[in-house]
Amino acid sequence: MPIVNFLKACISIWLKGNKYYWAWVAFLGVLIVSGIAAYFGQIMHGLIVTSMRDQVSWGFYIGNFTFLVGVAAAAVMLVIPAYIYHWEPIKEVVLLGEMLAISALVMCMLFVTVDIGRPDRMLHLFPIFGKPNFPVSLLSWDVLVLSLYFVLNLVIVSYLLYTGFTGRHYNAKILIPLVLISIPSAISIHTVTAFLYNGIVARPFWNASILAPRFLASAFCSGPAILIILFQILRKVAGLRIKDEALAKISELMAYAMFINLFLFGAEMFKEYYSHTEHLIYTKVLLFGVGGTKVHLFTWPALAASVTAFILFLVPKTRKNFYTMNLGCLLIWFGVYTEKGMGLVIPGLTPDTLGEIYVYAPSLTEYRVAAGIFSIGFLIFTLLVKIAMPIMKMKETNPAGIRLVKPHL
Repeated sequence: MPIVNFLKACISIWLKGNKYYWAWVAFLGVLIVSGIAAYFGQIMHGLIVTSMRDQVSWGFYIGNFTFLVGVAAAAVMLVIPAYIYHWEPIKEVVLLGEMLAISALVMCMLFVTVDIGRPDRMLHLFPIFGKPNFPVSLLSWDVLVLSLYFVLNLVIVSYLLYTGFTGRHYNAKILIPLVLISIPSAISIHTVTAFLYNGIVARPFWNASILAPRFLASAFCSGPAILIILFQILRKVAGLRIKDEALAKISELMAYAMFINLFLFGAEMFKEYYSHTEHLIYTKVLLFGVGGTKVHLFTWPALAASVTAFILFLVPKTRKNFYTMNLGCLLIWFGVYTEKGMGLVIPGLTPDTLGEIYVYAPSLTEYRVAAGIFSIGFLIFTLLVKIAMPIMKMKETNPAGIRLVKPHL
């Protein structure tokens, strides 16, 4: 059976590799084992081993979850020019973007799981096992859109890999509808995530109507920034032919997205300072470290990094130069990771509803668990890319499509 042969070929690919491949897998394996051990300690002793408390009940885990939802949603930045406008240089790499989305979604789900003191209570969000309280509960909406987007990406990637393995061209009547559905699904996952924050009226820092657009704009910067770096690594290490035009076009789209993100941030700062209500305290925590908090030590460098990256991607000369392009990607990653991580979670919870300020900093347990989850995501992406490389290379040398048989895999 072709499917059985495809699965056997995948396993065969995973078991073959040079010393660098196995060193990378071993490195990720060590971090995963360390993360699992730390998580078992957290299960045994409770969330007290983290630095989260009643005052700051969300921390490093949820900050990473929020950032990674944006990374997963960013695959739409490749899908739209590839399949809506049929721009071939982007279409060649859209599969890798879908793979990154799968890896990011797995990490998202794991970060939510470890943030819950009783993971078994997640069953309440699923029919039959519990009462999801749909459509009233935003958490049930989040489970719905994340699951739908994950299944869509998994089906699209599996279908493209399988048709490539059998040497056939994909059926547009099957693929295009799935791709079109994935576009609003990608937007919905980050919109619902923003609504989870936005709907908590007791937290004024999050209670802003422009939070969802800000989330989407920053997502369309951070996700492509990661993809550009990965594409260059794969081009150098795996010999994959990725055209410079594709990287330049992604960089240009990132410039537009970063402008929108910075503009919305400025609009929010104007509202807070011009109105000058008691709620300004949360913004002061973000910008000036009120009450001994340390978020401002990252906020200003992150803002400077985002502005610098915007300028680098706005100017065609620096946008097309690989040194400045890569610098811009790293700056965007740092800026958005800070903005949607600790820069979002901590000011929103500090001070708490009673006015108490608790200074939060992630514990060693949180760092170990987070490193383990990121390693699981990197390992999934590595294994998916390792399957895709032979198929993509064969399509480069045989555009008409020649059946891939075992000698090639």
